[in-house]
Amino acid sequence: MKLKKFPLAAGVLSASLLFTAACSSDSSSGDNASGGAKGDQVVVDIFQGKVEIADQLKALTDQYTKENPNVTFNIETVGGGADGADGAAALKAKFASGNEPDIFSNGGYQEAVTWKDKLEDLSGEPWIKDAFDNTLDPMTIDGKVYGQPMNLEGYGFAYNKELFKKAGIKEVPQTLDELEAAAKKLKAAGITPFSIGYGEWWVLGNHGLNIPFSAQEDPDAFIKSLNEGTGKISGNQQFKEYVKLLDLTIKYGNKNSLTTDYNTQVTNFATGEAAIIQQGNWIQPMLDKINPNLDLGVMPMPLGDGGSVKGKISVDVPSSWVVHNGAPEADKEAAKDFLNWMVTSEEGKRALVEEFKYVPAFKTIEADAKDIGPLGAEILKYSEEGKTMPWQFMKFPDGVKEEFGASLQEYVGGQVTEEELFKSFESTWDKLKK
Repeated sequence: MKLKKFPLAAGVLSASLLFTAACSSDSSSGDNASGGAKGDQVVVDIFQGKVEIADQLKALTDQYTKENPNVTFNIETVGGGADGADGAAALKAKFASGNEPDIFSNGGYQEAVTWKDKLEDLSGEPWIKDAFDNTLDPMTIDGKVYGQPMNLEGYGFAYNKELFKKAGIKEVPQTLDELEAAAKKLKAAGITPFSIGYGEWWVLGNHGLNIPFSAQEDPDAFIKSLNEGTGKISGNQQFKEYVKLLDLTIKYGNKNSLTTDYNTQVTNFATGEAAIIQQGNWIQPMLDKINPNLDLGVMPMPLGDGGSVKGKISVDVPSSWVVHNGAPEADKEAAKDFLNWMVTSEEGKRALVEEFKYVPAFKTIEADAKDIGPLGAEILKYSEEGKTMPWQFMKFPDGVKEEFGASLQEYVGGQVTEEELFKSFESTWDKLKK
């Protein structure tokens, strides 16, 4: 399966989320695009939060240094979250201390607006014209592009096909009732149905809550209503259905979910201790290190009988690389040259799909299913079939996701009721909205 012209506009991201990026560039790119980093010795500081690509990124920067001996890299990886969520506070602390990185990541939309004053305008970079439609939108503000999309990511419930077969599950669950029936079969076969890691707030506050937000009749209008104080989460049927789904995972999941972190959650799934995990294709490199022969699939996270999100998984641009506009000019030029080299050179393109296991955000990067792994292939399949929904959590006011996650952890721990949970969501939004 080749990924050459990934039909984003047709299927990956909904029209309600995306707008056509206004910027393009006539600059050419190619395998020998590197050149802006020549000259005096430069150290490029990179700050990133994706622990699962730490080794791969180090190897890629080492390769760039071989081709550009005057440029070396200092990489700092902070965070246990798949989208770098846990590194957000650490990044803010670095800027507050005056120890700003030259390259870091940004989630786009609201986060792009928050950090705009620190971001270099990348609208004139050669790779702009190679990006798939809509992938630049998260980092486009007033017609200017401030970030390079890392990749495309999707998530739902990843599942172990071998364990499903062992439990006699022949059809992939599409509704909550079907999911519970499958969980009962797994449990009867001596298999823990869910590997849950609710010690990580982002599993709940980002990825979990995205499902009921996406299931609204008009997600953008619903978010707008919360910002205007006219919308309500309390009593909203989609949120009530999400809590039922959450309850199901707790009932049939591993014990001590609130003390289970990301690494442990993924390890439990990789070793076959559990059959289902709420994660996405970003865990593929970690799975390959532990058990490279897993036969995997991805299924939706159902709300009741499915409703408007039945059969769909969440796919979007998870993060973009950005350059600090206050960095020394030599550092900025080297940083921008590295980013261009990463997505235009043969070595960079190969590493992104074969080592990072990324579903590319650029039409000039080809990817075989064998390269991006079974999870990436599943994300690609759902995307090509138009069975996707965008990441609404990227539009939440700054700080809301973290507090939503903390409130959900309280619910999982039995400290608050469903009604109290929804009230806390509303008070959090009212407190933090602009």
